[in-house]
Amino acid sequence: MIDSLPGGAVVRAAEALDRIEAADRPEIWIALRSRDDLLEEAAAIDAKVAAGERLPLAGRLLAVKDNIDVLGLPTTAGAPPYAYTPSADATAVDRLRAAGALVVGKTNLDQFATGLVGTRSPYGAVRNAWDPTRISGGSSSGSAVAIALGLVDLALGTDTAGSGRVPAALNGIVGVKPTRGLVPVTGVVPACYTLDCVTVFARDLGSARAAAELMAGPDPADPLSRTLPADAGLPAVPRVAVPTGEHLDGLAPGWAEAFQGVVERLAAAGVEIVETDISPLLEAARLLYGGAFVAERYAAVGSHIEANRDLVGTDLDPTVAAIVLAGGSATAADWARDTARLAQLGAEGRAGLADCSALLTPTTTGHPTLAEVAADPVGANARLGRYTNFANLLDMASLAVPAGQVDGLPFGVMLTGAAGTDRNLAAIAQALLSPCVDLFVVGAHLSGQPLNHQLVEAGATLLRQVSTSADYRLFALDTVPAKPGLVRGDPGAGARIAGELWRVPAAGFGAFVSGVPAPMTIGKVELEDGVSVPGFLVEPFAVENAADISSHGGWLRYQAEQGL
Repeated sequence: MIDSLPGGAVVRAAEALDRIEAADRPEIWIALRSRDDLLEEAAAIDAKVAAGERLPLAGRLLAVKDNIDVLGLPTTAGAPPYAYTPSADATAVDRLRAAGALVVGKTNLDQFATGLVGTRSPYGAVRNAWDPTRISGGSSSGSAVAIALGLVDLALGTDTAGSGRVPAALNGIVGVKPTRGLVPVTGVVPACYTLDCVTVFARDLGSARAAAELMAGPDPADPLSRTLPADAGLPAVPRVAVPTGEHLDGLAPGWAEAFQGVVERLAAAGVEIVETDISPLLEAARLLYGGAFVAERYAAVGSHIEANRDLVGTDLDPTVAAIVLAGGSATAADWARDTARLAQLGAEGRAGLADCSALLTPTTTGHPTLAEVAADPVGANARLGRYTNFANLLDMASLAVPAGQVDGLPFGVMLTGAAGTDRNLAAIAQALLSPCVDLFVVGAHLSGQPLNHQLVEAGATLLRQVSTSADYRLFALDTVPAKPGLVRGDPGAGARIAGELWRVPAAGFGAFVSGVPAPMTIGKVELEDGVSVPGFLVEPFAVENAADISSHGGWLRYQAEQGL
């Protein structure tokens, strides 16, 4: 569970309100609780903790997307004329509050949770946390930005087409979309009731997953809520599928390269990577808006928009209205046809992922500006959902995690798996998020050499064969077991020395380095491509009477030529 935080709930609540005021981002919020109301609830939480009650989320500040009911605040779903006053918390909110979370307010969204852009709201477009000229991503726009700006600890969103994942990627945070039905949707304004999921955003995976677990469990009020059998867990060497090259076409500049870097990191963490054809999944994704399933959106709020057509363009977003109203023309025959097609595509997609624990993809395809979305609202939105739209249609779990930056903006990836594999996806994601250190080895730690087992025991993975720049000299040391010593000389006064580059988990790197005996040491080694990495060196005094073996070009070649 989540570790305890310093300071009581009252202190943390007051600080959160101050942060919100200082941030001056009013478009994030549709409604905020009053200071007195929030501090009163916080004081009650502090009293429970003082009395010995265990509250795993005590003092955590929670933002809630405004299509999810919170007692004491109106629910608008981003549409002022739709607003109503709920009589109870949504089940997901109630469970987090029971664990000690404090709801700070209700966040802005693409109206009726229809969109992946974060701009379709009469309460204003939610600007990105990193670059206010770019979109935040939607529909859970306000919740994602509230997390990214550090205004709250946890935030709830919903996800039908990707709304719990795309804004996570575009704001550099974690977005967890549980398997459909694991978190009840009681008290959630439906977008597509049979597909909707309550999701959670956080700045770290552990917090997001802990909240998801606390919200999970059947609810008699939600007939689609369920408990799935525990997943069997990951195999010793998990297999993760990645798209073939043609399915990565059209990514923003630099994103394909960033994705390849993530694939390499995951492989270095001990995961087997398998390329697969994801075209059935991508075709299924197009059915969400391009097929009869959009009729669910009409069933949810179509009558409200029909009755308020005069408000389209003011309180009702015209793009959202057009999408929802178009769903009213779908026939039962259309639904039957698309359901059959989806079943076929699902079978083909699952076959392509056979024996794989997850599918790894970029979370989305690019990060448009507000102006670009305004110029092409439907097209821009469609591109953002390329890798997300199929998950709920095909009853899959998914989560999005940050994976670095491209040109100063966040880049994120997504893991998607079969229903009920939520914990397995988190385990794979944690392997990806765990920091690693690349280490150059040149002697007894090389593959097949007597000390290689130390690297393996530290969890290291061989990346590739490499060589140093031409500035190094290699000496044969008088040690047991036999090993060489690498030193750097004057520029151009040495040789290129062959070795191996290993990736070591940071958790094991410290213990590994602490076991390196003198005169060996770890320092910066320049490779032939100009990149410097940590690597094995030797203190200069140790080579004063040692044989210079630099001309052999490496330890393994020297041993072979000496018959050792």
